[in-house]
Amino acid sequence: MLKVGLTGGIGAGKSEVSRLLVARGAVLIDADKIAREVVEPGTPGLAAVVEAFGREVLAPDGSLDRPKLGGIVFADPERLAVLNAIVHPLVGARSAELEESASGDAVVVHDVPLLTENGLAPLYDLVVVVDASPETQLDRLVRLRGMSEDDARARMAAQATREKRLEIADVVIDNDGPIDGLAERVGAVWEDLARRARQES
Repeated sequence: MLKVGLTGGIGAGKSEVSRLLVARGAVLIDADKIAREVVEPGTPGLAAVVEAFGREVLAPDGSLDRPKLGGIVFADPERLAVLNAIVHPLVGARSAELEESASGDAVVVHDVPLLTENGLAPLYDLVVVVDASPETQLDRLVRLRGMSEDDARARMAAQATREKRLEIADVVIDNDGPIDGLAERVGAVWEDLARRARQES
């Protein structure tokens, strides 16, 4: 099994790269998706969040009111640390379960937006960084996601710099140009990852 950490700045195209890798046979473990699953209604995770933050973080249907919770934690580092202490171990445990159920020669891709920021590179056999220039990121966020330029710049500034991401990269997928050539570039990376996984098994 080859454990791959996949990351990239907002608007770099990481989601498209993970989709292309899955289409070729990768097992995807999406940290953001799991973080949502572990606080769904009826889970111990949601019960722990309600215990820590009160019932006002619930929507009328009993699900987590993410904007409400976000408003509480992102303005207060101590409250954010409380939330992370609840969610991160649950995400880690679920990720480990999914990894253990993969076959011995699998390429397991962990899609982790904050891999660089949280110093997680040592957890993986290999780190793949999807790279695009800040100008390209900004253009995509404004043009494709409908963000205001100020909001897009703020989101980018909250993440690690391009230089910091490239420092931890074992493999870089250049996604600065049109999306047309991306599938071919990802295909070449996949061949390399699959070969390494066979050697590891």
